[in-house]
Amino acid sequence: MRGFDSTQDFVSQGIVAAILVGVFALLAADRIHRVLIPIGAVALIWLISYFSPFRLISFEAAQRAVDLNVILLLAAMMALVGVLKTTNVFPWAVDRLLERSRGNPSRASRLIIWFTGILSAILDNVTTVIFTYPMASEMARRLRINGSAFFLPMVMAANIGGTATLIGDPPNVLIGSDPRSGLSFMSFIYNLTVPCTFMMIVLVWYSRRFYPADIGRAADADHAGAAQPTGAVLQNLPLLRVTGWITALIFVGFMTHTLTHMPVAVPAVIGVAAILLAQDYYYLKEHRPTHAERRYGVLAILEKDIEWPTLAFFIFLFMLVGAAVATGLIESLALGLAWIVERISNGFDLPAKATLLVAALIILWVSGFLSAVIDNIPYTAVTIPLVVSLLGQLKAGPDGEVLWWALALGACLGGNGTLIGASANVTVVGLAEKDGKRIPFKEFTAFGSRIAGLTLLMSSAYLALWLYVGSVVVNIAGAGLLVVLLAAARLRRAG
Repeated sequence: MRGFDSTQDFVSQGIVAAILVGVFALLAADRIHRVLIPIGAVALIWLISYFSPFRLISFEAAQRAVDLNVILLLAAMMALVGVLKTTNVFPWAVDRLLERSRGNPSRASRLIIWFTGILSAILDNVTTVIFTYPMASEMARRLRINGSAFFLPMVMAANIGGTATLIGDPPNVLIGSDPRSGLSFMSFIYNLTVPCTFMMIVLVWYSRRFYPADIGRAADADHAGAAQPTGAVLQNLPLLRVTGWITALIFVGFMTHTLTHMPVAVPAVIGVAAILLAQDYYYLKEHRPTHAERRYGVLAILEKDIEWPTLAFFIFLFMLVGAAVATGLIESLALGLAWIVERISNGFDLPAKATLLVAALIILWVSGFLSAVIDNIPYTAVTIPLVVSLLGQLKAGPDGEVLWWALALGACLGGNGTLIGASANVTVVGLAEKDGKRIPFKEFTAFGSRIAGLTLLMSSAYLALWLYVGSVVVNIAGAGLLVVLLAAARLRRAG
């Protein structure tokens, strides 16, 4: 069944835009459960679509708008973490981390931030936060601090770290895999690693200022009691070994995406199916359960460890964004962006390089703002042709590459701005809610919007330097400054 074609007139786009604004306002008000909001919004869109002249999105088109790759990846990684929980690996790992941090909350937060950021550069950010959340949660509990002081910097680190590589964040995958961009895997590392590393440093600094009593200067003290190992030991070592090897193969599947062209959900589902079979095998071998007790094996993983409300939130959010794409709302926004660049350039009679910088900054900030309120995947998909068109109009030559970096930085970093800005954000909030730790929309936005603003300002400066000074000089100078800062930090700790 094909369904009907969406109407793309101004009124249809206005209705979808109003519904999106309403969704954002209701999430900010925090009076209704967040899962009900996108469900209600999609129901309203279908009510309008089938009972009025304004065909916003059909059921069939809404089906196609759901990113099954993301949904299956999330479900598979949640199941994987559920199996790992049965081996007691997370309390064991927390013992080691707290020993290393000597029970110092400030030092522990730095470990979490940097570990998450680095891991997110080689994995997608959703997978990363699903793995790091259990450790952050246990550390916050052991240190008796506000869990948000660990969770929010952690998810920001995942989004920033994922920006540094082609495989770290979906917008980068879209940009890098489009032959019109001409960008390689190493191009992302070479051009984005240095600025993202400085952003990680700023994230650590600002997190300490935002949560001074939990991980800031007031908490910068060793606590021998918290660092004392709890005696957590690894359980079911055969299952842990099998899970470790299969997980490593899943990660290889993620990192070879550009070679195999497999969506990340494919190796994740294959690997998790094998892990669940192994878990069931060892469970039956050890427990000899009755038929009634079988629900404590694989069924317990599927029922308790997969966060179904979070998956439902994503499914209906994808449908909502699908309506914005189908009615042409996102394309209209992208065309408006091109019109603004042209008017500024002609109005101020700017030289070629200045026009290119204006275009890059507009793409950066518009992408950052829109990625904070809608999913950055469809936005990036419709903006790529716009960038190609702009490059053709501006005839920028090699310098035109700056527009791709503007799009990548804006789409990835803007997601930190609100709870719904990135998949990793929704995932962490859902996991925290399951643990009884509620993160209000306002708290997330208060912290995330500042981080998004700071990183976008840093990106603006980087793009200007990249264009006027040159990428080689900027990256070498930046790498040298990072070495100096690292050496100064070591000397300070030694003193």
